[in-house]
Amino acid sequence: MTLFVPQRASADWLFTPFLGTTFGGESPFLDLERATGTAQTIFGGSVAIQSDKIFGLEADFGTAPRFFERSSGGLVTRSDLTTLTGNVLAALPLSVTRESLRPYVVAGAGWMHVGIADRAGFGSVDSTIAAIDVGGGAIGMLSTRAGVRFDLRHFRSLSAFDKVLQPTQTVHQSFWRLSFGVTLRY
Repeated sequence: MTLFVPQRASADWLFTPFLGTTFGGESPFLDLERATGTAQTIFGGSVAIQSDKIFGLEADFGTAPRFFERSSGGLVTRSDLTTLTGNVLAALPLSVTRESLRPYVVAGAGWMHVGIADRAGFGSVDSTIAAIDVGGGAIGMLSTRAGVRFDLRHFRSLSAFDKVLQPTQTVHQSFWRLSFGVTLRY
């Protein structure tokens, strides 16, 4: 006779500081330097609790200073875009990946802050808006405590706004983020 005894599930805390780039952005706000769609540096970090099965939870923070600027000394004197989201992670179970490259998908919601200041003062923005994110990536552990993480996500405001100077067109504040991070597991 075989007895089926449930196994204890375990979970790991994953801390991942990251560096990346944004691209494919769109903005309803006045973009004096037409920088929204260009590549911008973004950095931040995430804290996740990931089970050895499938599901996990994550808090993700990212900030892109100069998001609405192409160069210093331009029309925009200060700009930034910051995101803070809570996410659900779904990864291949460790029983399948055996500590090798572990692909995952992620989706969540939170806040996006847009800050813009320009020399003339007519395009200034300081707004925090509800946002969603969806994406995926992979974590590869190099040792029992350290690994690397590759991630691609799309961030988008929940609300659409009339585009400045084109009021007949509504647009979501949105962008893609491609990032690389070092993951520490506890």
